[in-house]
Amino acid sequence: MPSVKLDAIDRQILAELQADGRITNVELSKRVGISAPPCLRRVRALEEAGYINGYHADLDSRALGFDVTVFAMVGLRSQAGADLTAFEEKAKKWPYVRDCFMLNGEVDFLLRCVSPNLSSFQRFLTDDLTAAPNVANVKTQLVVRNVKHAAGLPLELIVYEEE
Repeated sequence: MPSVKLDAIDRQILAELQADGRITNVELSKRVGISAPPCLRRVRALEEAGYINGYHADLDSRALGFDVTVFAMVGLRSQAGADLTAFEEKAKKWPYVRDCFMLNGEVDFLLRCVSPNLSSFQRFLTDDLTAAPNVANVKTQLVVRNVKHAAGLPLELIVYEEE
């Protein structure tokens, strides 16, 4: 759990960095209304506290040739701790899998997968995913269209204590 208490400037820094991870420290400091050295110290403190995990470019999957997105719902034969961990480690290594969520309910894991085409996804599904140890069943849903892709978090929904 992060240990730094966020004030209004920290929250503004997070919002600005989430909107533009390439912003310079000088520009960031101007936008949040403090000088550059304390701004950089705050950013480093936010990173060290675990509020910022990294900086990434938001790539266009279709422009890069990943025309297929599939959600795969995976059921395991056993939900023992070691079996769950073993599947998680396997999923982390599959390049087709971009997100892996452990769920509570009828499905054990939900995977978001990308692929250049349906045939390559089908090979992954057959050769890797359904053939993995402890996998009992896999149900897939092909994405027809992505209606909304909102990177980051809705920081405006966080309720903070009065400062």
